[in-house]
Amino acid sequence: MAERKPKKPKSQKVNLNQKSNWRNILKEVEKHEVPIQVLEKLCVHLKDGTQVMIDVKVLLEDGCDAEEVETQINQKLQELDMYIENVDFFVDVDEVQKTVQPETDKILGKL
Repeated sequence: MAERKPKKPKSQKVNLNQKSNWRNILKEVEKHEVPIQVLEKLCVHLKDGTQVMIDVKVLLEDGCDAEEVETQINQKLQELDMYIENVDFFVDVDEVQKTVQPETDKILGKL
């Protein structure tokens, strides 16, 4: 009787092009800094209950310089730090995908 070899697990294709997959990936990544180009908006929650929404995507689409927008936002957040309870960063998943996918393809293409 012939000896049976253990079956190798089948490889699975990873499809990183779908928006839902990118959302799941982003949820798992610990984010300390987010590039301004991939931000959609910021929601600043003040201690008095006020919420201030900053639509970063619109600012950039209107032609504002990305570095200048980032500098001004950082400056304002530092100035108002004592009044800020929390800041929510909303990331544009499509922008992240456009930025990261070419590098992912290069790396995975070599495997």
